[in-house]
Amino acid sequence: MGYMKYTQYVYVVFALYFIYSGFTKMNDGTDTAVLHFAIAGLAMFMFFFRRRFLKKFEDRNKKQ
Repeated sequence: MGYMKYTQYVYVVFALYFIYSGFTKMNDGTDTAVLHFAIAGLAMFMFFFRRRFLKKFEDRNKKQ
């Protein structure tokens, strides 16, 4: 389960990419910038969700 500690950071990378992409789309004048910001927000939510889930999982294993 060591890989779970590192896979949560993939969501941060996706969020940064979609934020960058959203700003470039916003400057171009296309309507998809809002969608890119929404996906970035979802990626950040998944980062914090996975982080919390992993902490609960580790705490449960320490109690046993």
